[in-house]
Amino acid sequence: MLAIRTRRRRAAALATAAVLAAVAAPSLTATPATATTASAATTSSDYDSTYYKDAIGKTGDSLKSALHTIISDQTKLSYSAVWDALKATDEDPDNSGNVILLYSGVSRSKSLNGGDTGDWNREHVWAKSHGDLGTSTGPGTDIHHLRPSDVRVNSVRGNKDFDNGGSAVSEGGGSLTDSDSFEPRDAVKGDVARMIFYMAVRYEGGDGFADLEVNGQVDNGSNPYMGKLSVLKAWNDEDPPDAFEERRNQVIYDEFQHNRNPFVDHPEWVESIW
Repeated sequence: MLAIRTRRRRAAALATAAVLAAVAAPSLTATPATATTASAATTSSDYDSTYYKDAIGKTGDSLKSALHTIISDQTKLSYSAVWDALKATDEDPDNSGNVILLYSGVSRSKSLNGGDTGDWNREHVWAKSHGDLGTSTGPGTDIHHLRPSDVRVNSVRGNKDFDNGGSAVSEGGGSLTDSDSFEPRDAVKGDVARMIFYMAVRYEGGDGFADLEVNGQVDNGSNPYMGKLSVLKAWNDEDPPDAFEERRNQVIYDEFQHNRNPFVDHPEWVESIW
């Protein structure tokens, strides 16, 4: 199934790249990526002629710089406000009283947020120790990379980098882990990658926080780096944005931070930058 989706995404990316290369005026725009399983057009509006207009037609470092400027215009949340935000962004589409947990895929009551066994808590997909993000308002409270996660599974992930392989995580939905890395379940591998790439573009060291970068290794410790770049790029390609991820991006934009994850709208921009 992933292979089929990959071929479709690669074909879509090539088509989009051709459009971008031909852009000669602001009125010519590319179409944002859409989910292969979308049942609701949560990102049907074309943001290329408005939100992304200063990025269209650019590549490499120029694209990264343009996107940084665009997405840095955001409303910032306190860490306590993240609880209610996640109840909206990660709501179970089949049960409005629940949220979907990132790594396990379990649907759990919104009221079970906390730190006890059986609860869900606020997982920093970009581990907050990688660059000392903390939980004061800033990167440590940016809900583009904060997701509900089972307390115990979150503890297993800890601050590990992302890579393939390892042993099965109990009740982890197919996630794997070893001594220095974590591999999420197949259905959210692309989600994880795009959250990491968002953070590396959004936080460039100019606002009092660390300059976050994606690199080619694991076991990065407290350095402001996350890996593994080659694996994250592959996950972005193999698991394109679905309806849940696209809706999440839209809710964050409409209701909370008022900025977007550009790699959900344009996953092909990952290859252009990295």
